[in-house]
Amino acid sequence: MTTFTFTDATRETAKARIAIQGPAGCGKTKTALRMAEGLAKNGVIALADTERGSAKKYAPVPGRPDLGGHRFKHVEMDTHDPRHLIDLVRQAEEIGVEVLIIDSYSHFWNGKGGLLEIVETAGAKAGSGGTFGGWRTGNPIEQQMLDAILNFRGHLIVTMRTKGDYVIEGKKVTKVGVKAVQREGAEYEFDVVMDMIEGTATVTKTRYTPLDGLCIHHPGEEIGETILDQLGQGVDPVAAIVDAAAADELTLDAVLQLSADAARRNLRQAGVLHPTGGQPTTVDALLRERLGDVVTALLADDSMTYDRAIELHRRAEAGGWIAVERMVEEDGDLVMFTLGDLIKARGTALRPTPQKAPENSAPSTGNATAGATGGRPGSEAVTAPQSRKIFATLAGLGLDNSDRERRLRAISLIVGRQVPTQNDLTFGEAAVVIETLDGFTGDDAADRFREHLNKLLDAAREPVSA
Repeated sequence: MTTFTFTDATRETAKARIAIQGPAGCGKTKTALRMAEGLAKNGVIALADTERGSAKKYAPVPGRPDLGGHRFKHVEMDTHDPRHLIDLVRQAEEIGVEVLIIDSYSHFWNGKGGLLEIVETAGAKAGSGGTFGGWRTGNPIEQQMLDAILNFRGHLIVTMRTKGDYVIEGKKVTKVGVKAVQREGAEYEFDVVMDMIEGTATVTKTRYTPLDGLCIHHPGEEIGETILDQLGQGVDPVAAIVDAAAADELTLDAVLQLSADAARRNLRQAGVLHPTGGQPTTVDALLRERLGDVVTALLADDSMTYDRAIELHRRAEAGGWIAVERMVEEDGDLVMFTLGDLIKARGTALRPTPQKAPENSAPSTGNATAGATGGRPGSEAVTAPQSRKIFATLAGLGLDNSDRERRLRAISLIVGRQVPTQNDLTFGEAAVVIETLDGFTGDDAADRFREHLNKLLDAAREPVSA
């Protein structure tokens, strides 16, 4: 049965995801820029322009502040391949854009090089299955585009065109929108959706109570500020991670969970100030440093045993943090080690001295029970982590578990006595086997291991098996 963990729900400081839709000329671009100013709080605003540079008409005129205008970074996009939009979003993150406006998102659906064109081209290929088959190419591209824009680290505003229609009331003709030019249900991806007609915006979807049912003419900064206020009522996820990482009693499980949370929320490269030194760093660098603190403290603890060191090394390998670097003082100098190196060094220091069997003693006939060590007094049985380590390492050297006889012969040669089953090993003998096997790494490890076994056979004056 799958186990789930229930935790208290909190509203985190997120980023706005806003869609403004309406027919041409209703004021979508102007509204997007005004709302962006309320969200940005003097941060960088950038606009991806698919409308042949039309957004530049809202920029300031040099030397004419009296004409007004909005300050923003401008990128003109004359082709509308969704993969180009993915690249643009990544570059916007690199330069620290606080609010990104995509004007208009509709072009990435039906514009030049857009998704519909990609599907049509793919479907026209021989054997592709027509339009239906073309969506096998188009669907993954669309999903990648959605992932990129919705995971953007800043605020996001998209404009979408609607198919136009007209309403005649007496002598008045009103231009209205009917349906957004995008995939069916595109508005579901956004927190706020505003429908615009002739400069008037109606909020048709929102997750924020103050905007529920709002209808406003020429919405501006105040709407952005309202949304920002709603977003700011929660806990800043970056600050929460930094505070938790700074805790004195931080455990290994806790720091690994913080790292997983940061990766899931796309916050690993978020810039922060170090909680003690105050210098600029990133969430990822801070968590790696704290992981090093926790691991070195565990290794220095008097309760650390050889068995626990083996388990810690295995966990570091499985978790992918064995290569995390740590600066350690050695003979008065600071030397860089990996956590894997430090764990291995501590384990080696803790390795018990193996007990040799008396010369000319009869081979052990121990069984596979936990306490079976061939009657050798004072010896402890091989542990489960040791046994798993030996199995895995021998398999990597070409002696998998299916070749039991050769595997046991190799172990017997290493410890210098006949080993009927792996569970017959003592704790100390298992330590010797592990240390020996760990010495064989690299592409030619299996060949060098076979040569080592042959030398042991030669020393025993036994024939070399094929």
